[in-house]
Amino acid sequence: MHAKAIYSPVAGAYMRIELRIAKELNVNERQTAAAIALLDGGATVPFVARYRKEATGGLDDTQLRYLDQRLTYLRDLESRRSVILKSIRDQEKLTPALEHAIVTAETMARLEDIYLPFKPKRRTRAQMAREAGLEPLAHSLLADPTQQPEALAATFISSEHGIDSVDAALEGARQILMEQFGEDADLIGRLRDYLGKHALLISSVLRGKAEEGSKFADYFDYSEQLKRIPSHRALALFRGRNEGVLSIRVQEGNEVPDASGMGHCEAMLARHFSIAGRGRPADKWLLESVHAAWTQKLHKRLELDLFNGLRQQAEDEAIRVFAHNLRDLLLAAPAGPRTTMGLDPGLRTGVKVAVVDATGKLLDTATIYPHVPAKRWDEAIAALAVLADKHHVDLVAIGNGTGSRETEALVKELRERFAQLHLTQVMVSEAGASVYSASETAAKEFPGLDVSLRGAVSIARRLQDPLAELVKIEPKSIGVGQYQHDVNQTALARMLDGVVEDCVNHVGVDINTASAALLAHVAGLSRSVAENIVSCRDTQGSFHNRQQILKVQGIGPKSFEQAAGFLRIMKGDNPLDASAVHPEAYPVVEKIVAATGKPVKELMGNREFLQQLKAGDFADERFGEITVSDILLEFEKPGRDPRPAFRTAKFKAGVKELRDLREGMILEGVVTNVANFGAFVDIGVHQDGLVHISALTHQFIDDPRKVVKTGEVVQVKVLEVDARRKRISLTMRMDDVPGAKAEKPEAAAAKPAEKRRGKKQHPEKSRAAGKAQANKAHGGRSDIHKARPSAPKTPKDQVKERLATQKSQPKNALAAAFAKAMSKK
Repeated sequence: MHAKAIYSPVAGAYMRIELRIAKELNVNERQTAAAIALLDGGATVPFVARYRKEATGGLDDTQLRYLDQRLTYLRDLESRRSVILKSIRDQEKLTPALEHAIVTAETMARLEDIYLPFKPKRRTRAQMAREAGLEPLAHSLLADPTQQPEALAATFISSEHGIDSVDAALEGARQILMEQFGEDADLIGRLRDYLGKHALLISSVLRGKAEEGSKFADYFDYSEQLKRIPSHRALALFRGRNEGVLSIRVQEGNEVPDASGMGHCEAMLARHFSIAGRGRPADKWLLESVHAAWTQKLHKRLELDLFNGLRQQAEDEAIRVFAHNLRDLLLAAPAGPRTTMGLDPGLRTGVKVAVVDATGKLLDTATIYPHVPAKRWDEAIAALAVLADKHHVDLVAIGNGTGSRETEALVKELRERFAQLHLTQVMVSEAGASVYSASETAAKEFPGLDVSLRGAVSIARRLQDPLAELVKIEPKSIGVGQYQHDVNQTALARMLDGVVEDCVNHVGVDINTASAALLAHVAGLSRSVAENIVSCRDTQGSFHNRQQILKVQGIGPKSFEQAAGFLRIMKGDNPLDASAVHPEAYPVVEKIVAATGKPVKELMGNREFLQQLKAGDFADERFGEITVSDILLEFEKPGRDPRPAFRTAKFKAGVKELRDLREGMILEGVVTNVANFGAFVDIGVHQDGLVHISALTHQFIDDPRKVVKTGEVVQVKVLEVDARRKRISLTMRMDDVPGAKAEKPEAAAAKPAEKRRGKKQHPEKSRAAGKAQANKAHGGRSDIHKARPSAPKTPKDQVKERLATQKSQPKNALAAAFAKAMSKK
């Protein structure tokens, strides 16, 4: 589809969509035109970002996602513009000036403002007044205020039209003027701009709702300049209103009314129509009409517009926050192919246990009851020891839900009693695990496995490879957003699906081991085609080269073009198939091989030699220097995983509860969530602490994500502990002193710091902290690189040794529990 054009009032000509988006992205029009053509031709964002850099001038996936989103909006704008022009033309009311105004409108809001007077509407009081012949009265008084309103109105009394008094005639005329005032597009635009810059949002608690809505207490008597309200605060206010706790309204600002006593907006309206109190007979009546138009029509409409705009901005920002956090979580460091035990904590229902091998294949399951009310602690430890020894478990992944700290203590004791197992325990976010357990995907993977045990499998696998496992869960169920349930769900799903697609293709997928859920996110592949790949793999064996992919049902030349570069074949016929080099570019590699005399296997990983080659020597009309440079970089580290190395946090010994914290403590923790106001960090005490944005670094930052990301291991200092409200204040600036007023970083040559009206605490922080257990993704306490001794003693041997040295206690509880567990095996 060719990009449509937008009339440019500056250039006096039509501005192409390509040019408008190019200006917004600060890039060349040729780049956006090429990208639009590729996307319109069916190309995916990951493919264009990775393999069409020559055409787009290197636009990355973030820029391309923005382009794709704006392209949809601008095309919708053009479609709406055409509908409006046709409607007004059909009404025979389209003048050259009106047409110019419509074609120069750059936003949907401006377009709708212009269309408002011509929009088909229900029969209004103003329309009835016009039908009664009162329009000349209204226009006459507006044009000449020296006339006496009552005297002029008397001439319009008509029993035929139901105008039986002077008051009725004047009221009808006022309705006509109010509608005229309220539908003036230029005036509405100016008023909206003014309020956007100066208006205050005022919130108060509704009568009788203070106790019920205590979580919104910070907004019971609150005001803040509309333009300064951050997204999380705006969404909190809207939630409070939706829950029937808060009343919110827009106030013009703190400006003092003018000499006439009118507010600024009302005065703007009066000036726009040349209405003023000069002592003329009709002035008072006209000013009353202005007041009625402002209070009854314009203020309400503009307040709604401003709230809608604020909500849209807040939702857009909340979605961006969710997308950033999701990306960090999906691209978190994988523990890799290591045998892992997953524990899904529970109290009354027991702890669900699943052991998976290095490839994620389920080996064993169990349910143990170490906690209240059963309290079969020693038996549980023995059962875990048996499983760990039997399957040579390396890592223990503990879900961070209810009972996680008790289960963590259980595993800690397991490691102490059976140190020779050399287990590493890691706390893992279990957000979305229950959703996966009950999903169709889980049912297909484990048709005979109890639903409650599937969650433990997911917990184990997401430690091995977060990306491969989390793609099986609906993104919004992963729980790393702020107010994600309050935003537009369609927009949220679209953004998150894009993030998942970008992450999967950024890392690449082993076609011979990947699940259908993972393959479905590869560029160019659908869910059904992904399932066809798995089916083909199961019936015909592994793929040995990329050309075999074309034999899969549903994959044609176009889908192969989009997907091939992201699908890797390890140890196949061609070493290039294990790399990110696209098959279409293999001829370039052949050129390099011919010129250097070295086979592909010798080139791969030979960084010193590769850096001596010049990309320009191998470029041609189809594959330019950018593509050749990418190929040479890929050869330096073929098939490299772009994700960081795996690392776990080491929680401080003895710090398990809120009461164990002391001001000034320096702790290690894991970032569980990043919001606009700071980062939440799991420090191992059931409750996440908050590092405010001002305490993340000594330098001024406007976005916490510039410093930290979800899943990152960080060092923090405890500044304050509020046990009653379960709030922990942390800092990443080690020289901050608890109890002292910390200096906030200043922005050089930046805007003055925002001055907030109202209270300082945010209910969203309490909410986020209260939900922190569902958002955690932090690590264990041991060195993950410890090697297993060559000939370790088995747990059974250790129990025998303990029994031999404890003859005075022949009924040792652990030994009895272990013997019982062994007999069951």
